Amino acid sequence: MLGAIPLLVIPFILYNLGLASPTGNEIWERELFSLPMMSGGVWTMTWADGLVAIALVLLFVEIMKSTQTSNRSIIDHVLSLFVFVAFLVEFLLVQGAAYSLFFTLMLTALVDVLAGFSVTIRSSGRDVNF
Repeated sequence: MLGAIPLLVIPFILYNLGLASPTGNEIWERELFSLPMMSGGVWTMTWADGLVAIALVLLFVEIMKSTQTSNRSIIDHVLSLFVFVAFLVEFLLVQGAAYSLFFTLMLTALVDVLAGFSVTIRSSGRDVNF
């Protein structure tokens, strides 16, 4: 049952933990690390960039999970839909969530929902024989 928990709830929780900090959204603008490049430029990654990268990796895992057809996958899709609804409600109602990072995470959750249902519908269509 633990495998049915949508992984995109992790960025949702991490964002809300950062939102609870005294500085609010400013924490996401802080530098996580920087690397000098061979071109002479410096590549800087912020905490917001890191959170988006984590969300994209988790989205990939979620899409791979959606390729399994079982009763558990339906539960996983419904829970993913709840995570998206939680993102949407917080985006619309919480002042600290009116931030481009949060919007990007919300779109990631929407892609998870749409891809999950699409993959399941597509793969279940191949299982039906007439």
